[in-house]
Amino acid sequence: MTFFFPRQSVTLYYRLALNRCMPPHSARKNCGSNSGPCACEAGGGGTTTEVNEFKENQDVTYASLRPVQTTVLGKTAKVYLTPFSLSDYKLEQPKHSKSLSEKNSNYTMVCQKSELKKTCEEILTPKMKAIPSKAESTLQKLSLDVHTESNKSGHKSPSAATVLSADLESSDEDNTPGMDDFSGLSHYEKKRLKNISENAKFFASLQLSESAARLREMIKKRQPPKFKRKKPKKRENEIGCRRSMRLLKVNPSEISIPAPPTAPILVENENPLLPPGPLEMIPENADDNHELFKGFLQTWAEMNKTSKKMEKELSSLKSYKTNLNGMVISEDTVHKVTKGSISSVALHPSETRILVAAGSKSGQIGLWDLTQQHKEDGTYVFYPHSQPISCLYFSPDNPAHLLSLSYDGTLRCGDFSRAVFDEVYRNESRSLSSFDFLAESAATLLVGHWDGALSLVDRRTPGTSYEKLINSSMTKIRTVHMHPVHRQYFITAGLRDTHVYDARYLNPRRSQPLVSLTEHTKSIASAYFSPVTGNRVVSTCADCKLRIFDSSCVSSQMPLLTSIRHNTVTGRWLTRFQAVWDPKQEDCIIVGSMVHPRRVEVFHETGKGVHSLLGECLGSVCSINAMHPTRYVLAGGNSSGRLHVFMKPGSC
Repeated sequence: MTFFFPRQSVTLYYRLALNRCMPPHSARKNCGSNSGPCACEAGGGGTTTEVNEFKENQDVTYASLRPVQTTVLGKTAKVYLTPFSLSDYKLEQPKHSKSLSEKNSNYTMVCQKSELKKTCEEILTPKMKAIPSKAESTLQKLSLDVHTESNKSGHKSPSAATVLSADLESSDEDNTPGMDDFSGLSHYEKKRLKNISENAKFFASLQLSESAARLREMIKKRQPPKFKRKKPKKRENEIGCRRSMRLLKVNPSEISIPAPPTAPILVENENPLLPPGPLEMIPENADDNHELFKGFLQTWAEMNKTSKKMEKELSSLKSYKTNLNGMVISEDTVHKVTKGSISSVALHPSETRILVAAGSKSGQIGLWDLTQQHKEDGTYVFYPHSQPISCLYFSPDNPAHLLSLSYDGTLRCGDFSRAVFDEVYRNESRSLSSFDFLAESAATLLVGHWDGALSLVDRRTPGTSYEKLINSSMTKIRTVHMHPVHRQYFITAGLRDTHVYDARYLNPRRSQPLVSLTEHTKSIASAYFSPVTGNRVVSTCADCKLRIFDSSCVSSQMPLLTSIRHNTVTGRWLTRFQAVWDPKQEDCIIVGSMVHPRRVEVFHETGKGVHSLLGECLGSVCSINAMHPTRYVLAGGNSSGRLHVFMKPGSC
């Protein structure tokens, strides 16, 4: 049954169990009373029967219900129906007692003050709606029947409204103390609702939303301004990506045909081959003073008269050390003579002047006369080649002739008396690596090629071709050196092997060596016979070892005598070391060093260090060194084109 309270918009759903006041028709006869409350209901000793539905044909004047307790979500409601008269009852205007309306108003105020109003509505409303509609329809039907019967009968009961209001009031007092007390809820649900309310109050007191807003403002202030990435500017001549003309909706006929690409411009070679034939001696650093240059050439030309070979006995090692200790270097004996790295050095055999020649990797030849007071006056640079000069020798027969060999495939002879560089040998198809004189007259030459071939050249015949081309057993030849006594023997240094050949048994197709030295483990830079007797051979290898071999018996075997540990790893930009013999002391060798401070070291054939030539003016590595044949003068070249000359004071 549903009650509507206009002042309080509260809807209460009750499930009612209806009890008939009157017993069934058979029991009514026994009861003996047709009006008034039933004796059973009044407290007599009769029994009460429960009726679940109300029938229309029943004659009901008074209706009474006994209390039936029904629990809805933990809330218990009790409804008492007492006899009342229906004669004055109007369906459109239901009457309610004053006490009931006041009670409901008090109930509404309690709900408004409660902090759990919304929570209760969310919990109770869905469950209340789930009550079966059968009871509601039954109550509505009952109420209609009651109103119909009340219109028919004229009986009035002034105390009916009072009784009903009293029953409702007592029910409210017992079961509706307020929203804070749910007698029907379990202890856990009450505690849960209490915790929810306390947590809500706590979080509201923290004012988290305001604190979060302040933090956001602080973070925004501290954040650096965002810089947009600058787009790279497009170059004017930049070629864009290729696009489809079909997608661009461009008619190919409207586009002009591009011009044919121009032929690529061939860049000239940095070091072009020089024209064949003799070249005039024209210095690159010449001044307008031609008389000074003529005097310089005349000085070099006159040296041919003072170059007789002087045979001397081998000096003792003690006196040799004493002479080496007297050799010094100064600023006056250091000078830059070429632009590029020095790859070969030669000392003129003159005993009156100190004349030094240096060949560079750019094809230059620098001549320096140390007897001049000014360095610039005594230095001249020439360009007889276009590629590195690997070999540079003064002719043993005529010291006025300077022979030079280059990688460009040419071998030239500089004649200072005629001021010209004559072309002795030319082979553009094969690169040249080294050469030596077959005879003391320097009329015939033995030239080595990088591809392992050998050429015999005779300077007395016209032309610049070879007399004989020989294929050796080596894949590459770096150096060629003749035996000083037995001129038919010569030694070649290759990649990892060193061979000794006999010039009398050379085969143009393939020549077999007399002796092969297989002790080397890496590439070999050079191999030379000792200058006086030729009984020793020194080799420089990239495995950081200098090896001394016994070549006293060339025809049979050449045993290894000494292996000297020496750093020969010069790197990419430095010229490789080449150990050479001292012409005055054939049991001692001279080689550059990577040790700090920079120096030039002298070793004995037994492996012992004899002396180290160093000084404050020597600040670089002298990879290529040459010793004067009769005087204690040493010239070393570095990779920047400078010559460093060690000599005794007053030698100039």
